[in-house]
Amino acid sequence: MTDAPEPIERSLFEAPPMAEQERMIEAILFASAEPVTVAELESRLPHGCDPAEALVHLRKRYEGRGVHLVRVGDAHAFRTAPDLGHLMRKETVEQRKLSRAAIETLAIIAYHQPVTRAEIEEIRGVAVSRGTVDQLLELEWIRLGRRRMTPGRPVTFVVTEQFLDHFGLESARDLPGLKELRAAGLLDNRPLPGSATRSDDEDEATVGQSELFED
Repeated sequence: MTDAPEPIERSLFEAPPMAEQERMIEAILFASAEPVTVAELESRLPHGCDPAEALVHLRKRYEGRGVHLVRVGDAHAFRTAPDLGHLMRKETVEQRKLSRAAIETLAIIAYHQPVTRAEIEEIRGVAVSRGTVDQLLELEWIRLGRRRMTPGRPVTFVVTEQFLDHFGLESARDLPGLKELRAAGLLDNRPLPGSATRSDDEDEATVGQSELFED
């Protein structure tokens, strides 16, 4: 005589319908000032909810609307539709421009991360001032990464999700190539530090093949 199969243990409470899960996630994302990860959503939702699936449905629901559900790194957030961005601008807003040193340092970190201060200086050909790095850290566009397993164990720098969010990128792999940057007027025709002997196509190929964002 064989033993009867053990009954499947079920939760005392059924998960809310998917439409209700979408509503709850929608409320959380609208109320949050920062992008929210799936893990954070799961910790807030009732037991048995599937935030990943609900996000898929919610993203489709907002297609073509005034706001879109976008992915920022490992998190999700609502953002104004790109074609309506001009409506959000204010003439009184004064934008602070980064110095050329800060732009070069930020570009090197974005395209070569994780990268140490010594490597940044080697690529630029000049020393990196503490003020330049402090400014980028204050903007929360870069952060400290893992230490290199080399003598002295130097700290590395990587870009942050705030950097990705500010420039509308899902990941650092979506960074534009040098041709696009120059076409947009964000770079002049002078070569970036360390790129004088390499063509634009070679630089773009390198970026596409490298693992840019640290785990």
